[in-house]
This record gives sequence, C-alpha cells and structure tokens, in this order.
Amino acid sequence: MEKLKGRNLLSIKDLNSDELKKLLELATELKSGKKNLKCNKVLGLLFSKASTRTRVSFTVAMYQLGGQVIDLNPNVTQVSRGELLRDTARVLGRYLDILAIRTFEQKDLEDFANYAKIPIINALTDREHPCQILADLLTVKEYFGNLDGVTLSYFGDGNNVANSLLLGCAMVGINVRIATPENYMPNKEIVEEANTIAIANGKSEVIVTQNPQVAVKDTQVLYTDVWASMGQEQETNNRIPIFKPYQVNEKLLESAADDAIVLHCLPAHRDEEITDAVIEGDRSRVWEQAENRMHAQKALLVSLLGSD
Repeated sequence: MEKLKGRNLLSIKDLNSDELKKLLELATELKSGKKNLKCNKVLGLLFSKASTRTRVSFTVAMYQLGGQVIDLNPNVTQVSRGELLRDTARVLGRYLDILAIRTFEQKDLEDFANYAKIPIINALTDREHPCQILADLLTVKEYFGNLDGVTLSYFGDGNNVANSLLLGCAMVGINVRIATPENYMPNKEIVEEANTIAIANGKSEVIVTQNPQVAVKDTQVLYTDVWASMGQEQETNNRIPIFKPYQVNEKLLESAADDAIVLHCLPAHRDEEITDAVIEGDRSRVWEQAENRMHAQKALLVSLLGSD
C-alpha cells in the first residue's frame, strides 16, 4: 500500500474504493499470518474522549508491528492548559511518526493535520469514525466472503458511526440503509456524498428512512450504536421513548435475511438499543467485530507509515 504512505485518514473518503478494498485485504492477510510486516515507528495517541477499544487496539497493533506508543492524555499535557492546537501539532510532528486523535470537532482534527506534517488518523470525532468502519467492513467480508451486493441496515442515532457507514458501504458496493427518528438523521452532506458514490459505482443503493421495517426487510447485517453518544449522556432518558422503535431485538431480527448477522460498535447499553438476548445470540458477530479493530488498524498503520 505504498500509495497511502505519508497520507492522513481524517475521513473514510480520504481513501478511494480501490484503496479501501486493498486495505481490507491487507488486514485479512495480517490477521491470518500470511503477512508479517514490521514498522519500527512511534505512534502517539491524543484522546480527548474516553476510549477502550480504540486505545487498546491501536496500542496492541503498533506493538505487534514492532513500534512504540505514547499515550498523550490531554489532562497531563499543555493542551489542558490552553496551548494552541497548532503549537502542539508543530511540536508533536517533530517527535512522532504518526498520531491518532480522538476529539469532538472535525475542524480541530483538520487544523491539527495542517500543522503536524506527519500522518494523522481520525480515531473518532463527532462527525466520523472511519477506523470503526474499517473493522465493520472487514467483519462483513469475513462472514459473507464478499462485499458487493450485501445489505447493511443501521438502526438508531444518525451519529458519527452512521455517517462513516454511509460513505464506507457505498464505496465498497454494500447497500446501506439508515433508520433513525426524524430529528436524528445523519449529516445531510454525507448522505448526498454517499448517494453520489453509490450512483457512480452502480453497485449499491443508499436509503435513509424513519421506518425501521423498511430498513430491516431482508437485510443481511443489522447494526446499532448507543442512542446517546459521548457528551450527550444527559439526553439519554429523553431519547429512550423516541428511539425505542429502533431497538435491535428478536422481533426485528425475524424480518431480516435468514443468514443475517448483528453488529454493534460498543460499548452497548443492553436492553436499550440492543437486547441482551440478541447481542449474546448466535447471530451476533460483535466480538469478532471488536477484535477486527486491531487488525484493520494494523493494516492502516503499516500502510500510512510503510514497513521496514
């Protein structure tokens, strides 16, 4: 993946369709042991939001590549005391080889990338979560053997995960359906971009609906996320009655395809957005999906940095 060396991943659309598919192929080869690449570099993690899977999967992936990781908790850096992002970016760009940032505003991520002069990875913003979608697509590919023509339906809040799913699925030929309440739709600009991509490739369709039954009919992948993202927890009680019809439960699963699987990017609020029976059921591929964060990000790191 020499073409990706030195580039940023701020959005899933920073990759083209061919690059995205090749990245997934590399992740598969690294996971299976067919390839054993090394990358003796230093990864920085600058996370302003809580993290389990993203933090640990990036750390283990970099260690397995032979590199090192520095956890740059903002609370113990000068960022917490008001140092300008561009000043921090200029300095970290001289110390590190690559930096993954988990923050709120997409613009902060973009500003950081303008000054750091090293590859910057979006480890989550309020707008997108591209690394999660790499793992999701890898999981779907593992189960169905291909991506073209598969139908994935997302139920719940039109958040950063929904935004990146729209783009990523359209890029690889997956039919993507987003079912969410009227006032919680995904980003309109991203919906338009996903539609444009789907029309251009002629392999997939994009549907955004308020009707979960429209989204679930014969779908092969049911996907959900928490109804209130980080920073929105105070809204949870108000959102529960609004989102209840979008719960991924046994009844909804009955309307899906016979070979349908269930995904959740975690953490899960059991018996809110997904029932305990479904997440623990035989259709669940949630734990494989979580493991694939590490393999997908290992492929991403070695592609952006190059191997030794």
